[in-house]
Amino acid sequence: MVLGVAVLAANALAAGWGAVVWLRREPRWSIGFWPVLRVAQAVVAVQVVIGLLLVARGASAPDGLHIAYGIAPLVISLVSEGMRVGVAQRQLDEVDDLEGLERPEQIALARRVTLAEVEVMTVGALLIVTLSLRAYQTGG
Repeated sequence: MVLGVAVLAANALAAGWGAVVWLRREPRWSIGFWPVLRVAQAVVAVQVVIGLLLVARGASAPDGLHIAYGIAPLVISLVSEGMRVGVAQRQLDEVDDLEGLERPEQIALARRVTLAEVEVMTVGALLIVTLSLRAYQTGG
């Protein structure tokens, strides 16, 4: 139960922070977002490992959906990371000569990449919050 609440709280914090960065269009604020997000992802991984160990020991959840809702956040984290890389690559592909960009253009590109990455990861964290709430509901 404590770990489930930690997953919910950590991802809610990451999602909230990411939403502020994203909505305010302030990439510098993302400096604090990434460590918070990584902690949230680590809590998800620990929760999945402990949950799988409990199931392997014979513990059962009151509902089979609870297990699915417990594993889905890890899948969402992994998919979000893949999408983050894709979004960044698309931003870079729009530039013909990366080396030839002037300094202000490089900064503008870095801002676009950062904001696009934060956007994807924020949506992932929001999905995890939603699934965590649902797991709590099915957990009894």
